[in-house]
Amino acid sequence: MKDLLNQIVANRGGAFAVLSLAAFLEAYGDSCFQSGLQRSFGPARALSFACGTVALAFYGLVVNTPRWEFGKLLGVYVVLFFVVAQILARVRFNQRPTAPVLLGGALILAGGAVMSFWKP
Repeated sequence: MKDLLNQIVANRGGAFAVLSLAAFLEAYGDSCFQSGLQRSFGPARALSFACGTVALAFYGLVVNTPRWEFGKLLGVYVVLFFVVAQILARVRFNQRPTAPVLLGGALILAGGAVMSFWKP
């Protein structure tokens, strides 16, 4: 698995795909825990926690297995995490982003662009 992920992240498209998958797994795992804590009872709560645990474990593997300088990709990752989290909030919890969330998201996007494209 390590060699395969290293080959995938060797180009920009592959790195973007792996970071997108990691962002989804992290946001989905977090949403499972939120659902388990605030919206589920009994066996459904246990299932939510189990799904969250598995998703977050896979997130950790996906984001840490490849050999990359993660700090350089942090700007892209934070943007992807924000976008995926907003999509999951809408789909799973029917929550629309508020004006402060949209403004903060715009700042996150701007920060990600600076971190990704500024060549010192």
